[in-house]
Amino acid sequence: MATERRKTVLLFGAPGVGKGTQGRILGQIPGFFHMSSGDVFRSIDIESPEGQEIYKYSSRGELVPDELSIRIWKQGLDARATLSMYKPRKDILILDGIPRNIEQARILEQHIDVLKVLHLTCSDEEEMIHRIRHRAIRENRADDANESVIRRRFEIYREESSQVLSCYPEEIIAHIDAMGSPAGVLLSCLQQLVPVQDAHFRGA
Repeated sequence: MATERRKTVLLFGAPGVGKGTQGRILGQIPGFFHMSSGDVFRSIDIESPEGQEIYKYSSRGELVPDELSIRIWKQGLDARATLSMYKPRKDILILDGIPRNIEQARILEQHIDVLKVLHLTCSDEEEMIHRIRHRAIRENRADDANESVIRRRFEIYREESSQVLSCYPEEIIAHIDAMGSPAGVLLSCLQQLVPVQDAHFRGA
């Protein structure tokens, strides 16, 4: 039996661009459900089989393989649906942090139906690095505290993740300047998302 593809909006952009902030706000609006792949990974029990598998790679500084990443993401999504936190028939999934490369985008095609891609852009990389380090202090996130690690994440984004945009039709991609105030960026996001949600509620 084929897996039902979830109606989805992708929040996309470089590290520190504000995907999580916007996703959390949008997720408070009825009819949207925000899910961060980073939150899913951070919540995994390190003693579980998946946790041990992830640690095997992360402890060596290696990227978690695509198939494993998608499997853990899907388990997290299914768990939220089982708990009725996420209602697939009513809610549009606001997804951030995945896909990170073209192969993940290809694998995800069987699970999600991408209605819109919100590409948050920021021309000032140093400002984004400042944001990430400030977040590390505020949220006690050790993965965001090391500047060399942060810069490596930008390199990976430029090498792989930015190519993900090529997987989706240009007409569903909205480029949004993330350098404005959180409310201003939110307004720009909503201008793109209200028509998407209207069509979803009409059953389109």
